[in-house]
Amino acid sequence: MKIFLYGIREDEKNYLKEWTDVHPEVTIAYTDQFLSTETAELAKNYNGVVTLQMQPYSREALQNLHDFGINKISVRNVGLDGFDFQDLRDLGFSLTNVPVYSPNAIAEHTTSLILRLLRRVPEFDKKFNNADYSWFPTIGEEINGKTVGIVGTGHIGSVVARIMQAMGAKVIAYDIKPNPYLENLGVYVDSLDEIFKQADIITLHTPLAKKDVHMIDADAIAKMKDGVVIINAARGGLIDTEALIAGLDSGKIGGAGLDVLESENDVFQKKFNSLDDVKDPQFKALINRDNVIITPHTAFYTTTAVHNMVFDSLTDNLNMLEGRKPKYPVDLSEE
Repeated sequence: MKIFLYGIREDEKNYLKEWTDVHPEVTIAYTDQFLSTETAELAKNYNGVVTLQMQPYSREALQNLHDFGINKISVRNVGLDGFDFQDLRDLGFSLTNVPVYSPNAIAEHTTSLILRLLRRVPEFDKKFNNADYSWFPTIGEEINGKTVGIVGTGHIGSVVARIMQAMGAKVIAYDIKPNPYLENLGVYVDSLDEIFKQADIITLHTPLAKKDVHMIDADAIAKMKDGVVIINAARGGLIDTEALIAGLDSGKIGGAGLDVLESENDVFQKKFNSLDDVKDPQFKALINRDNVIITPHTAFYTTTAVHNMVFDSLTDNLNMLEGRKPKYPVDLSEE
């Protein structure tokens, strides 16, 4: 069997070697480029494809793979919003993802963003850079006693809930599919509006279904408590960035921790000579605020997670190619 991988980073290469040591019967090749209409040609003469969800996949790119006899795709991460499921169905593709590469990695990063905002770390960093080591007026707040609203309580959100409860927060949650463990604790509310109304801190841990695009918009923000802290380590499209900026400008939003952005592909994974070279006006409107922390989609980025992403995606791709049931099949009848 032969598998071609797209979007491979340097940190993944050692794990590719480890996997092929376990599966010497499989030939792999890879590129650092993402799957596109132009790069689909690289997978010619291969049986399966492993890629990374970083951008939309055109029907033309999928058609090219189909024409090469490829109908098995595995994604190394959770997100699937770059695919049009109708295209996949039309062209007869099977798809897998890696929904559980390390919930703790993202939950811990979420906690870090909350703590850094509440303890005003960006402001202290700025003071230190100016040789100012005074306390006042940069007084922080504690998680203990706060109401933390968690939207999405799957593998990641449920870990966040446990961490927040251990730190003394009151946890409330909303999910269309309640987690049995959290359900027994009685944390669920009946609607998103209840999260908006009650929570001091709102953290998002849900996929980007079409119905959830701009889940956090101007209307949602208007329903929130004054000074609310919003955390997004899920998908950038869950938040209407212009509405977020307006909320920060007005003071309605007290802080934001953002590991993902709507237009992140224009900025993340790129190196600029200076901020002046960044063309994205929304990024520029956010990056220099004392009450905003942006990390470049690195919540997942730990050695444990990267190992699991590589191993699970390749193993599932091979399972499909050899007629075995993959561990993480994607139901293409739903979107």
